[in-house]
Amino acid sequence: MVSTYNQSSALESWQQNLAPYNLGYRIKLLSQLLGRRFTDRLEPFGLTPFHWLVLCCLWQEDGLPTSCIGDKLKQVGGTLTGVLDRMEERGLVRRERDTHDRRIWRIWLTDAGRELETVLPPIAAAVRDEAMSGIPFAEREVFSQILNKAIANLS
Repeated sequence: MVSTYNQSSALESWQQNLAPYNLGYRIKLLSQLLGRRFTDRLEPFGLTPFHWLVLCCLWQEDGLPTSCIGDKLKQVGGTLTGVLDRMEERGLVRRERDTHDRRIWRIWLTDAGRELETVLPPIAAAVRDEAMSGIPFAEREVFSQILNKAIANLS
């Protein structure tokens, strides 16, 4: 016969694996809350968080091939293609065939896309700071490192 203490202990240890207490659920919830807040802040610009991610890639290195942007963002081509279509329609990026390999499309920022580099990062920082309010910088750094390790472990 299993003792009540052992059953209770087992149940308590499983509690942390059940929603809404488990890590995956809480990370998803944090992602959704951050996404909603950032979406609200990007709405006046007609942008989405995915547009932000593409812009970040291009601000770091303009003229990336579409496949490279997809790899960096861990996205499938169809999703990225639609986002790039909308960004091109808005005049934020332009597509050009690679001069050495015509199968490759390179994505370049337009002046309008470049101008957002001075506007959007402070908005993203404000959302991050709001989420991290009351958390010391050192703990933020540890949290970031832990997330990076967990992502690497599962990649």
